[in-house]
Amino acid sequence: MKILFASSEAVPYAASGGLADVVGTLPKAIGSKGHDCAVVIPLYKSIKQELRDEMNLITTITVDVSWRKQYCGIYKAEYSGVTYFFIDNEYYFKRDGLYGFYDDCERFVFFDRAVLEMLKYIDFKPDIISCNDWQTALIPVYYNIYYKYQQGYCGIKTVFTIHNIEYQGKYGKEILDEVMGIPMYNAGLLEYDGSINMMKGAIETADIVTTVSPGYAWEILDPWYAHGLDRILVTKQYKLKGILNGIDTDFYNPENDPEIAGNFSSSDISGKAECKAALIKELALDDTDEPIIGIVTRFVKHKGIDLIRYAFEDIIAMGMKFVILGSGEKIYEDFFCEMAARYPGKVSVDLGFIPELARRIYAGSDMFLMPSQSEPCGLAQMISMRYGTAPIVRETGGLRDTVRDNGGINGNGYTFKTYNADDMLDAVKRAKRDYENKDVWSSLVKRALECNNSWSASADIYIETFNELLSAKD
Repeated sequence: MKILFASSEAVPYAASGGLADVVGTLPKAIGSKGHDCAVVIPLYKSIKQELRDEMNLITTITVDVSWRKQYCGIYKAEYSGVTYFFIDNEYYFKRDGLYGFYDDCERFVFFDRAVLEMLKYIDFKPDIISCNDWQTALIPVYYNIYYKYQQGYCGIKTVFTIHNIEYQGKYGKEILDEVMGIPMYNAGLLEYDGSINMMKGAIETADIVTTVSPGYAWEILDPWYAHGLDRILVTKQYKLKGILNGIDTDFYNPENDPEIAGNFSSSDISGKAECKAALIKELALDDTDEPIIGIVTRFVKHKGIDLIRYAFEDIIAMGMKFVILGSGEKIYEDFFCEMAARYPGKVSVDLGFIPELARRIYAGSDMFLMPSQSEPCGLAQMISMRYGTAPIVRETGGLRDTVRDNGGINGNGYTFKTYNADDMLDAVKRAKRDYENKDVWSSLVKRALECNNSWSASADIYIETFNELLSAKD
């Protein structure tokens, strides 16, 4: 089976969030099980030169963007046993950053048409095209309108994965003809609530729609989580399926991670204390045995930062320390910087994203706080458990699917149900109570370390889903 993953980002080439981690690791996991996987992304300016040096130009073509014809270069490289293709156009992709431009719609319309046109010129003929989020949502739409019955395209199945339903690719109706080049008699595929909605088009036309956790799959049928798309999802739920994301357990491995002060495993957790001591020294925290709460996240509302703000000083008063890494909305950045100034030795804040520091926070913290308002899957809670750090999470999306409360059997963290700061504070209090009982805490740390959140099990589910799709009658 041949699967082409189309995405706006993928590690190690370009990344802004969890989408890149998924697309950069899932194909490798599926490929290790005997299938042929490839990935296609834009050739961004930000891709490092040493990675560019490994790319080879296949050909140059022109791609239709409505009435315009645009240059397209097609490049190829190999990385970790996976073939990567790159769509080049300097006008669209030679920019500082991946998203946030006035013409993002046109940029990814071009990319989606280019992915389908590319198939005529490469030696990879996919059985499945796996599309990810709104930036690739037009691939199944274009396939059904223009390519389905062309020679060389017959029999391809399309899968669309929703990583975050909040970002849908919504634009005015004028782009249908001026940018997308889609006939008015096909407008119904994309029209939704008075606008053109690219994600809605993918939900209509893809053969299967997946989400990144089972919990998120049923949550987005509810208007509270669906950001307006619940009506179309309810009608198409027969092809909706949730498959839990995984993490790269070779990269995130406390037994041999070179970035942490001491290596450890579930059979010998002594190195975790070394990691905590080193983190305290590196970030100039008070050298005391108080538990450390780690936070590595984007500072945006749906990550539950408002709950943290409300209860922050109460948690400090309980005898806790905070180590925070992230960036985002200025109001949240200012708050955390103010807390660091007010509580020196108790609070450390680094703005931005430093991957090496993130791993030292995962390894050196005792607890990891994720009180998300919504969380399609979440990778940070899985990484924290991989390093024996107990996650404290709200029961939503993938957090509900991966974290079991330590008040029950085989707990690997702490959970709370409602989006309420007092409920979050109660979970933190329970975690601190258990931390003070060294036997209870060491057992929890070992259970967290033993959790298997690798891609292997999820890859099996994807393979089963793809096989069922290929064997189904049209």
